[in-house]
Amino acid sequence: MTASQKGAICMLVACLIWGFAPLYYSFLSHLGPEEVLSHRTLWSVVTFTIVVLMTGRQEETIRVLRLPKTLGLIFVAGVMIGINWYVFIFSVGAGRVTESSLGYYIFPLVMVLLGLVVFRETLSILQWISVGLAVVAVLTLTFGLGTPPWLAIIISITFGIYGLLKRIIKVDSIVSVTLEVVLLLPMAIGYLCWEGNIPNLPTLLLLMFSGVITAGPLILMTYATQTVRMATVGLVQYLNPILQFFCAVVLLNEMLTGWHVITIALIWMALAFYSVAVFRQERKTRSASATVSTT
Repeated sequence: MTASQKGAICMLVACLIWGFAPLYYSFLSHLGPEEVLSHRTLWSVVTFTIVVLMTGRQEETIRVLRLPKTLGLIFVAGVMIGINWYVFIFSVGAGRVTESSLGYYIFPLVMVLLGLVVFRETLSILQWISVGLAVVAVLTLTFGLGTPPWLAIIISITFGIYGLLKRIIKVDSIVSVTLEVVLLLPMAIGYLCWEGNIPNLPTLLLLMFSGVITAGPLILMTYATQTVRMATVGLVQYLNPILQFFCAVVLLNEMLTGWHVITIALIWMALAFYSVAVFRQERKTRSASATVSTT
C-alpha cells in the first residue's frame, strides 16, 4: 500500500475508536465521571510515557520542560482537554450522548470563528453561511428542549480552544499530549487518593485500557495528517460524531426528538457549506503552489 492509503486506514480506525467510545465508557457508568477521568489521566500518562520512550522523543520532552511559556500553554491545553473528557464521560453516564455528539459536529465551525477572532482570518461567504446555520441549529434545539445544549456547547468550545492552542504550541503532538496529561496527573492522583475507592479487577482493567483508547487514535491520526490531504482528514473526522450519534440512539437507546432531527439536518447543511469552502481553499492553495513551482 502507498503511504496515503496507509494514512487513510489509520484515520478510519482512529475515527472508529472515537465513534464507538460511548460504548466503552457505558461499561464504566457505575463510577463517577471524576473517578473515570482521573483514571484516564493516570493510565494515559503511563501509555504516552511508553510511546515517548519507544519513539525516542525523550530529548524533545526534556527540552520542552525547560520552556516555561510553552509549558504554560500546554497546561492550559491540558485543562481544556480535561474538561472536554469530563463532559463526554458525564454525558455517557447521564444518557446524553445524543447531545454531546452535537459538540463534535459544531467543533469545526467553532474553529472557524476562533480563527476569525484570534488570527484575524477572513471568512468566505460559504463559511459565514455555515456558521450562521450552526447558530440557528443551537437556537432551534434550545427552543425545542427549553434549555441550551450545554454539553454540546462546552465540548465544542473546549475542543476548539484546545485545537487553537495546538496551532500555537510548536511542539511534537505526542510530546505535547504527554506533557498535558503529566501536568494534570497531580490532580488526578490527589482525587483518587481522596476518594479512596479501589475498583474490582475487571473494572480496573477497563480503566487501564482508557490509556490505549486515548493514545491509540491520536497516534493513528497523527500519522494520517502527515500522509493524507487535510480536506480529506476533515471530512472523515465527521465519522466520529456520526458513530457517536448512532451509539446513542440505536445501541444506548437514548430518546431522539424531532428537534434533534431538525438540529442535525441544520448542522449537516452547515458542514456541507463548510466542506465546499475547505475544498475550494485547498484547490486555490494547490494552484498557487503549482504556479510558483513552474515559474
